[in-house]
Parts: sequence; C-alpha cells; structure tokens
Amino acid sequence: MARTMYRTTGYGLMNLVEDIDRGRIALPDIQRPFVWKPVQVRDLFDSMYKGFPVGTLMFWETGADAGIRQIGGSDGDETPPRLLIVDGQQRLTSLYSVLHGKPVLDARFKQKRITIAFRPADQSFEVSDAAIRRDPEYIADVTPLWGDSYRSVVRDFLARLAAHRLAGSDLSEREWNAQQDLLEDRIDRVRDLRDFQFQVLELTGGADEEQVGDIFVRANSKGVQLRQADFILTLMSVHWEKGRVQIEQFCRDAVSPGGSGASPKNPFIEPSPDQILRVAVGLAFRRARLDYVYKLLRGKDLETGDVSVERRTQQFERLQAAVDQVLDLGNWHEFLKCLTHAGFRSGRMVTSDSAVLFCYVLWLIGRCDVGLDRRRLRGVMSRWFFMAHMTGRYTGSTETLVEADLRRLESSAHDDEAFCAELDRIIRATFTRDYWEVSLPERLGTSSSRTPVLSAYLAGLNLLDAEALGSDLRIRDLSDPLRAAPRALERHHLFPKAHLAAEGITRHQETNAIANMAYLDWPDNASVGTEVPRTYWPALSASMDPARLERQMYWHALPVGWEQLDYPTFLARRRKLMAKVVRDGFDQLWDGESSSPPIGGVGELLRLGESQTLEFKSSARWNCHTGGVDKRLEHVVVKTVCGLLNAAGGKLLIGVNDNAGVVGIDADLQTLGSKANKDGYELFLRQLLERSLSVPTAGIVQIGFERIGGTEICVVTVASSGKPVFAKPLEGGASHVEFWLRVGNATKQLHGDDMLDYKSSHWGD
Repeated sequence: MARTMYRTTGYGLMNLVEDIDRGRIALPDIQRPFVWKPVQVRDLFDSMYKGFPVGTLMFWETGADAGIRQIGGSDGDETPPRLLIVDGQQRLTSLYSVLHGKPVLDARFKQKRITIAFRPADQSFEVSDAAIRRDPEYIADVTPLWGDSYRSVVRDFLARLAAHRLAGSDLSEREWNAQQDLLEDRIDRVRDLRDFQFQVLELTGGADEEQVGDIFVRANSKGVQLRQADFILTLMSVHWEKGRVQIEQFCRDAVSPGGSGASPKNPFIEPSPDQILRVAVGLAFRRARLDYVYKLLRGKDLETGDVSVERRTQQFERLQAAVDQVLDLGNWHEFLKCLTHAGFRSGRMVTSDSAVLFCYVLWLIGRCDVGLDRRRLRGVMSRWFFMAHMTGRYTGSTETLVEADLRRLESSAHDDEAFCAELDRIIRATFTRDYWEVSLPERLGTSSSRTPVLSAYLAGLNLLDAEALGSDLRIRDLSDPLRAAPRALERHHLFPKAHLAAEGITRHQETNAIANMAYLDWPDNASVGTEVPRTYWPALSASMDPARLERQMYWHALPVGWEQLDYPTFLARRRKLMAKVVRDGFDQLWDGESSSPPIGGVGELLRLGESQTLEFKSSARWNCHTGGVDKRLEHVVVKTVCGLLNAAGGKLLIGVNDNAGVVGIDADLQTLGSKANKDGYELFLRQLLERSLSVPTAGIVQIGFERIGGTEICVVTVASSGKPVFAKPLEGGASHVEFWLRVGNATKQLHGDDMLDYKSSHWGD
C-alpha cells in the first residue's frame, strides 16, 4: 500500500490567526508586497459569509525538532515554525491583515491598510472608501467586530442608522426593533466568521520539495504552478528568518530607501528577494538553481544527498557569508559602475535583469574569491556585461549556462590572470567577425525599442562620446536619468511615416525599424517635423562644419548620400554601419587595445572547443554505428542551426567529433551518389535547412569547406536571426514546430513561458 504523504484536517480562522501569532505557522508574506487587489479580499469575505468554498489551504511540516533555534539567532529567539504555508499565503495574509487591522505592503513597499466595509441591510461587503465612510448604512471597517469593542461598535452603528432611518419617517418603534434585531443577527454572522472552518492539507515532513510542488499543482484546480521563489523564501523562514529579512529589506530599500544615508537604490534595477538569493547561492556554492537552497536548509550534501544538522549549520555559514558580501553596499555600487563603464546609463537600457544579476555573481567571485583589484575587475566585467547583455547569454535556459560559466572559472578561482583570461577568451569566441558583420546587422532588423541590440548601439554611442544628431549635446548626458530631464533624448524617424506611407510602406515593423530611428535632442526632434530627408538633411547638415558633420554621420551610421537612397537600401546599409558603431564602442573597453582581437581560423576553433557559438558534429547523415543513413542525424544538424540562429549565431563544424578530432565528411559524401562532391553536399544541406526551418537561410547561413591535415570538413556559419526561428520535428507533421536555442555548449528546446520570455528579451516585444 502506497505511503500517504498528507493528512486532511480543519482549522478555525481564529485558530489559524493565533498559530500565526505564536509562530507555529510561518506567514512571512505580511512583510512582503501584497499581490491581491482589495476587491479580491472583499470577495473572500463575501464567500465565507455566504458559506461558499474558498479553497483548500496547504501546509507542509518543516520537520523542525523541538528546542532547536534559528541559524544566526540568539538564545531568546522563537523556535522555527512547525508548518509552512505552501498554498494559501495570499488568503491568510488578507484575513490576518483585516482581522488584526495590520497594514500590508504595496508594490512600492508603502504600507496600506485593507479596509473592508459591511452593509447589513443587503449583507454585502465592499472595499471602504470616503463615500462608504459617510454612509450610515455601512459599518465602514469590519476589523473592530473581532475585537473587545465589538458591542460598542454595533451600538454606535445602530444609533447612527436609527437617526438616519427614523428621521422624517413614520417607522414605528416596534418595526425598528424588528429591523434592528435582524441587522444585529447579520453583524453577529460577520463576527462568527472567526470560527469559519478551513480545510487544510498538511503534507508530512518526509515530502521533499519536488513532491510538494507536484502535489500543489495536482491539487490546484487552476493548474497554477507553485512559484519556486515564493516557496524558497517561505522555507527560509524556518531556519534563517534573519537572513530572509535582511534580503527583503535590501530589496525594499532599492525601491524606496528608508533613510538619508547610503542605500542600494540605483538607476538600473530594482531587485527582488529571489534574485538576490540567486546571487548569494551562486557566490557561496557556484550554483544557479534556487532549489539548492532547499537542500541547504535541510542540511543535505549537494553531492551525496546525505542530511545532517552539522552540515546544515556549515552550509548556512557559507550562505550567510555570501549574503553579507552580496548585500554589502560597497560591493553593490562598485559592481554597478561596471554597467556605467560599459556605456549603460539607466534601467531603460537594461532588457535583462538576469544579465545584471549573474554578472554580479561573477564580479563577486572576482572580487571576494580571486582578489582582483576594483579597477581591473571593472574593465573585464564591463566587457563581459556588454557581451552577455547584447547576446542574451543569460536569457532562456539561464541556470544551465550560468553553472557552465561558473564551472569554467573553477580552475582560476585563486588566479587573477587566469580568471580575466578565461572571461576574455569567451568574449572573443562570441564576438567573432561573423557576429559583427553578419549576425548583429541581422538582429538590428527589428522595430522593437526593447531589444538588447538597440541598447548596445546606445551604449556604443555613449562609449564613443557621441553627440545627438544635429546637436552639440552628448548622448551620454541626455540619457542619464539623474542629470537629464524626461524626454531629453528621443529617437526620430529619419524617413518620416507620412513620406513612407506615400511610398506604400505602412507596416509598423518597417516604418519603425531600428535603422530608421536616430537619437535627437528633443527640441531638434520637434523642429524636424515630418519633412522628407531630401528637404531637412541639407539644411541640418549645412549648419555643421565638415569635420563635425563627418563625426555625426559616423556616430549615427548614416551612409553617404543616404537621403537619396531608396528605403530598403538605406535600412540595409545603415544596419551594417550601426553594427560597426557598436563594435567600435565595445572596443573602447579593451584597456588600451585598439580593437578586440579576432579569433583565428578553424584550427584555433578546434583548440577552443565547443561553446555557445561553436558546435562539432561527426556527420550530418551517416551513422557509423548502424552503417546507414540516419534521419536523426539530419535533424540534429537542423536543430543545431536553429539554436544558433535563435542565439548569437556561430559555427557548426561537420566532420569533427566531440573531442575536436577531425574525422572528415567522406562517409557523408558517399551517401550522395552521383553528387558525392562539395557542391552536392552544400546542396543537400541547403535543401535540408530550407524544408526544415521557418525562415529562408540563404542570407544568414553560409556553407564552406576547409581541409585540416588533408581531411575535408564542412563549416556552416550561422548568423543570429532577426526574428524567432522554428524547426519542423523529426516526426509529428508540419502542424508541430520546435524552438531550439544554443545554451552554453548544448542545444536545448524551449517550451511555453520559457520560450515566450526568451523571445521577448532577445527580440523585444
């Protein structure tokens, strides 16, 4: 017989509130931003009053032994709570707040009370407002109904209502007394909600976090996933309440500083507690997944799975030390200087919080573990952030790639030269000539204002100390939120919409293309208006001397004679020039070097090994194990190219095994019959990709061949796509498609929300 992992029990509302007050049930949400809207709280009370079901609560036994104390606490601290709230935190926070009259925090960490009113006449609940407070028909705040002053509240209400109803009315005293008795009964029913019985599933302490999450999903009728961050932060309350409070206070101060001194507030990011926790876990344990926090709380060895109280204490000491480093304001603001050094000026330029946070992990490792001085660390981390943010390195399957990066740096944990060299090696391997000249111009072919490549262009202009078009004001000053007025810097259509409409070009994606927008000082934007380039550009450029005009055309990527070009030609040429500006700006970060050193030929790629931009495959169709053509190998090529297109681009070397051994493509060629030559092989690959991918590949996938030690291999060079690319599955028909992404040295399939989140962060909305 299967072991039951839960028991069903009932709790009265006041019993729940008392257990929360006594610390037997953990409810940390009372100190966190409240998610529910006041109307949802009203509906909860209305359902309880009418006897409707309000959902099952789910608790989880913490397994905390009697007499133990929280880690980092004093002898006088309370013991850890016996139960965690897995499902029902918002309901219990609502009820606890209203019954006690305690405020909750809004999204800006401002305290506010949830005030619920009751109208006995029609037994309705409302969110209290000024009109309700003036209306004698309402008890404007039900909270006192559960306090010691209950009777006086009822008397006062009935006295006000009597004065209102009896004034100018012929209502008899007997009739009023009957009404009064009915109203009192209804108010008593509200007070009796303190005995409302909640059905509770109590999960046993033997259930692990995966089982708890699975039970939650199966028990939830709406199929809502249990948010891992909420789950972990609640779990922290058991053994390390102080640490959780410190993390949440840091995040609160990053939004709304509590005093006049130093605070974590900054122009780039308002971190959430789960994000800060990720950074601490990354620093302490070189891990990126939050589920490791659960294992730490249980004292589990991450390698063997053994659990012990001693190990829990030891691992928490490491986590505590890491949290201290993460929350250190000196570290925090010194790291954020890396973003400024990389040309970023505000949160509007940051399209990926993950890039900021995981770069902070690497910065902390470099500073706290490797011991790099701040200036040198700022240089290498500014380059890394620029690369990671622009290529979307930490979007998609973020945790996998972060842990891969952390593993790469393990061997240089105490070697400052090796640490910097490894980061720069990865940067150079990512920013190949193909990336700058093919992938980046392709990715600039979008209209989204929330895409990392547009942020990279603006950062490049800041690094090059560029002026706004037609102005002597620096873009870096106009884009600084602390120094510039709102709308100080705007993007202006170089080819106005009205002009394009007259040419038959009306699609938003075309008229608002990134390459049709330039940065102007706002008053200049207003003065340009809707004139066509042939009209306004000669007048605008005539006011500048030749040297300055040349600089401005370079900064703003304007081709010579651009105002005379047809629109598609202009866009194509300007995208290439914009990519060059991004590269030139990035090259300013190489600590005195004039340009980022290029990666060498195929021999150098073999030495570097597989990475986010490089993949090896022994064959594209011949299976040496079965001795025949294998369609699965063809699909591997398709999904690899798809993954590179959806990421930063790169190269696929066919005829090279996983160990970088050159095996050649002779076996593949023999399967092509009369076309067993390089032309036939290229035709085979072209046809395979064209029928299997959702976009034409002629302009973004190049196929070539090289001889290594007398052996022929195929080199497939893939640009980063300007839009999402999907692949047909090996089986399943044309109605099903797959989304593949290159992550680290692997190609992974993304589904559902993960895919949508990646599309939004990589290509913009």
